Amino acid sequence: MKTLVIRFTNELAPAEIKLFRGAVINALDGNNILFHNHIDDNKFRYSYPLIQYKRINKKAAIVCVEQGTEAIGDFFASNHFSFKLGERDVNLEIESVSPQKTVVQIWNTTFKYHIRKWLPLNSSNYDKYRETERVVDKVLLLEHILIANLLSFTKGVGIHLENELICKILELSDPVEISIKGVKMMSFDAVFESNLSIPDYVGIGKNASINFGTVTRIREKE
Repeated sequence: MKTLVIRFTNELAPAEIKLFRGAVINALDGNNILFHNHIDDNKFRYSYPLIQYKRINKKAAIVCVEQGTEAIGDFFASNHFSFKLGERDVNLEIESVSPQKTVVQIWNTTFKYHIRKWLPLNSSNYDKYRETERVVDKVLLLEHILIANLLSFTKGVGIHLENELICKILELSDPVEISIKGVKMMSFDAVFESNLSIPDYVGIGKNASINFGTVTRIREKE
C-alpha cells in the first residue's frame, strides 16, 4: 500500500484543519473528487478517504493513500499555495515529502500503535457505552469497534485479510466531548496493539479525512 505524507512549515491550529481542507479544495475548483468526496451536492463518495488533511507536530500536513498519491499532483500543478485560513493569509511551504510502501497484512506478531482523536461512538453504540458500568466492559466494546474500523480501512483500500484480526487496547484516555456539525461526540486517545501492519498517519474511523483517528506505530527504542 502506497502512502505519501506531505508536511508543510506552516503551523495550523486544530480549528483550522477544516479551513485548510477547504482551501486546498478551492485551489482545485472542486474538480477532483478524492479531495472532497462529494459526487454532487446531494451525494457522497462513502469509500475510505484517500486524501486526508492533518495537523502533525502542530503543522499542516496532507496524507495521501493509494490513488491519492497520484491525485495530489493536481494540487501541486495548480500553483495555488497562497490563501486565507479564516482571517489570516497563508503561503504554504513544503517541509518534507515522505513516500512509503507498507505491506498491510496479518502477522504472527503484534505491533503497538497510538491512535489520536479517535471517534469510535455513533448514535447506536453511544448509549450502549454510556450504559456500560464496568470499565473492562467499556474497553471490550471499544476494542470491537476498533476492529470494525480497521476492517473498514482495509476493505476501503482493497485489501482482503486472510486471517483473524486481533486488537487489544493497552491505554485509554478519558473521553473528550467535541462537537462536529452540531453533533456531540466522544474523542479518545489510545495505545493499542494489533497483528495488523498499518501505515503511519492514516486515519481510522469517523472523520478520518480531517485529522481524527490518526494512527502512528510505536517503535521500541534500541
